[in-house]
Amino acid sequence: MFFLLSLSSTSAAGAAIAASNFISLSKKTLSLHYLSLIKTARKPYSCSQFSTTMSINLNSHAFAGNPIRLNTPKSSDPFSPTSAFQTLKTLLLSHTHEPSSPDFKVLPFRKGRPLAGSVCDASGSGGKPSWHLGWLSLGECRAFLENSEVNLNEDSLVYLGFTAEDDVVYWAIDVSEATGLVSEFGARQFCFVELRTLMVATDWIDAKAMGELAVAGHARALLEWHTSSRFCGYCGAKTVPMDAGRRKSCSNELCKRRVYPRVDPVVIMLVIDKENDRALLSRQSRFVPRMWSCLAGFIEPGESLEEAVRRETWEEAGIEVGEVVYHSSQPWPVGPSGIPCQLMVGFFAYAKSLEINVDKEELEDAKWHSREDVKKALTFAEYKKAQRTAADRVDQICKGVEKGQNLSADFSVESGELASMFIPGPFAIAHHLISSWANQVVVNGAETHGKQPGF
Repeated sequence: MFFLLSLSSTSAAGAAIAASNFISLSKKTLSLHYLSLIKTARKPYSCSQFSTTMSINLNSHAFAGNPIRLNTPKSSDPFSPTSAFQTLKTLLLSHTHEPSSPDFKVLPFRKGRPLAGSVCDASGSGGKPSWHLGWLSLGECRAFLENSEVNLNEDSLVYLGFTAEDDVVYWAIDVSEATGLVSEFGARQFCFVELRTLMVATDWIDAKAMGELAVAGHARALLEWHTSSRFCGYCGAKTVPMDAGRRKSCSNELCKRRVYPRVDPVVIMLVIDKENDRALLSRQSRFVPRMWSCLAGFIEPGESLEEAVRRETWEEAGIEVGEVVYHSSQPWPVGPSGIPCQLMVGFFAYAKSLEINVDKEELEDAKWHSREDVKKALTFAEYKKAQRTAADRVDQICKGVEKGQNLSADFSVESGELASMFIPGPFAIAHHLISSWANQVVVNGAETHGKQPGF
């Protein structure tokens, strides 16, 4: 890989699926329409009876479904980046703490971790904890940063969007250089929490928490991009924020290159042996024990999504792929360091050859798994238990009682024994690729989608 996609496919696959903590998404049913994107240039591998409509138990993928609007049709709108930025400069210059209209809320980040808090639901059994983002008013943010190493100005704040119904414009700020903030926020039972931990701890039936996870992912991606694009890639001069932090410009008058937020596309595919009713799952050495998932890899410059699916499958497993069918896509702002945000583009890939030849530099192993074995892995994995354990951990962190725990032990069968294998939880697109295939049923020779197991 080179150019903007200068990482190995191992990094992409590991970033997307190598995690030991899992949650489930919303129970609200969303029908996804799968489009057959391409037929192979050689003799087509027929998949004409594949059901193109499949019902999946999710509202949106984790990190998708951002409830905050990113822009307005007119720049004169008070919520637009242009107008909000002018209002921000006025407020900062006036040093006023009076509420403005629209109101401004700021989300601090420290080393990629958003500020978060946790509360217990007294009405629930045992006081179930749930996390929330630690939004500050502009006045509170000014007070916390007043004597710190971070200069609060219009260039340090990044516009995230707005909610007109709440009369609020949202901003993010990186406070990594400010010392002493951890203890100050800790006194208010707020803390900076890894985004992956929040992802695992998110209750899928809590629409607000799912929305805040998407907001946090969007904010982290923008701030990480700002950190990694401090200098112009053409002339080496410093870059300066523009458009309320939504793009950057080279400060060199002879250059003036525009720089936009970076997104790295990654294909992730479930390879299917239709004739023998099997799916190809793989392991990487970084995976927790017993976890299997999909193949994945970065797209090379100059190739299509379908070509990337075929190439990566051939390179990593030695399997030749024919037809490629689109499933869905997911933003992934918790990938390897230095990559602000990946876009995982999911596919079903139908195998034309079956003999596996594993690239040991990319994978630890790859095997064909029957539909029944995959169904068992989905049924035995206690994703909800893992989510609650992670939520308890976030609550402990915010209360200053951080306690480590290997959550992979939560994935056990009813007898208490460890399941022979499990797949990534529903926070990952890999889960939905695998579960969609596993729960298809054959009716009169045609595949239709069966009911997805509950969690």
